Amino acid sequence: MWMNSDNHLTRRHSKGAFGRRGSALLTVLWISAALAAVGLSLSNTVRGETERVSTDLEGLRAYFLAAGAVEKATVEMLYGRWYPDKPFPRSPGWIDYRFATGVAHVEMIPETAKLDVRDVPPERLLRLLTAMGVDPARVQAITAGIVSRRTGAAFLSPFSSGSTFQAPATSFQEIEELISVPGVTPEILYGSYVPAPDGAREGQPGLVRRSGLVDCLSVNGSHGPVDANTAEPAVLAAVGISPAGIQMLVEARKTRRLEPANLGEVPGGAGNLRFDGGSIYTMRATASAMLANGKLSEVRRTVAAKVKYMPRGYDTWIHILRWYDTTWSEN
Repeated sequence: MWMNSDNHLTRRHSKGAFGRRGSALLTVLWISAALAAVGLSLSNTVRGETERVSTDLEGLRAYFLAAGAVEKATVEMLYGRWYPDKPFPRSPGWIDYRFATGVAHVEMIPETAKLDVRDVPPERLLRLLTAMGVDPARVQAITAGIVSRRTGAAFLSPFSSGSTFQAPATSFQEIEELISVPGVTPEILYGSYVPAPDGAREGQPGLVRRSGLVDCLSVNGSHGPVDANTAEPAVLAAVGISPAGIQMLVEARKTRRLEPANLGEVPGGAGNLRFDGGSIYTMRATASAMLANGKLSEVRRTVAAKVKYMPRGYDTWIHILRWYDTTWSEN
C-alpha cells in the first residue's frame, strides 16, 4: 500500500515536472519568436535608414555638382561673350560637363525666350494660353486678370468671389505672383503632365510635360521677338509662328544651334525670332554623382540661377539676380 502511494506520488511528481518543462519550453519558444521578430524589424529599419542616408548623401553630392556646374558655365559664358574666337559657350543652348566626381548638364536659357509679363499684348496672352492647352473659359479670365493687374482696370472674373473690384495698377516683381491672378492654378503656373497625343507607344513615355506660365513669361522677358533656340512652342505660337514653323524649329534645334544663315524660311515669319540671347540668362544644371563602382547614381538634383551679364567697365560683370535651390528640368 505504501508502494502504491509512493508510485502515485511519483507519477504526480513526474507529471508536474513534465508540465513545468513544457511550459518553460513554450516560454522559450515564444521569447525566441519575439526576439526574432524584433531582430527582423531592427534589421529592416537599419537597412532602410542606411539606404536613406546613402540616397541623401548622393543627393547632396549631386546638388553641389549642379551648383558648381552653374558657376562654371556662367563664367565660361562670360569669356565666350568677350572672346568670340575662343572655345567657350556664348549663346543659348546647353553644355555637358564631366567631373571626376560626376556629370552635369547645363541649360543656358535666355530670358528673351519668354515674353515680358508686364507688357505682353492681350492678343499674345490669348494665343499663349490657348497653345498651352488652358481651358477656354480660363483663358479669358487669366488674360483679363493679368491686364487688370497691370492697369488697375475693374473686371469680373468667374473664378473670383463674384464682385467687380477696382485694383490699383501694380508691376509684377516676380513671376510667381501670377498665382494670385484669378483662374491661375499651380498646374497652369508651373506646368503639368498630360497623356501623349498619340498615346503610349513602344519606347516612348505615355505622359508628356505641358509647359507652365513660368516657362513662357518672365519679368525680364522679351518685348518683341523671342529666342529661336530655346523658346517654348507655346511662346512661338504666341508671337505668330505657324504650327508648321514651330515643328520645323523644334526639330532643327535638337541637333544644332539655329542661326539666321542656316535657318531658312520659317512658316509664320522669321521676323518674330531673335538669335542673340540678350544679357539675362537662366543657367539650369542637372547633375548625378559618380558611385564607388564607377557608375552614375540614379539620384539627380537640379538647381538654377538667373544671371545678368554686365558690360565691360562695371566693377562686377556678373549679377546673380535669383538662385533656385531646386527646380525642374527634362534632363
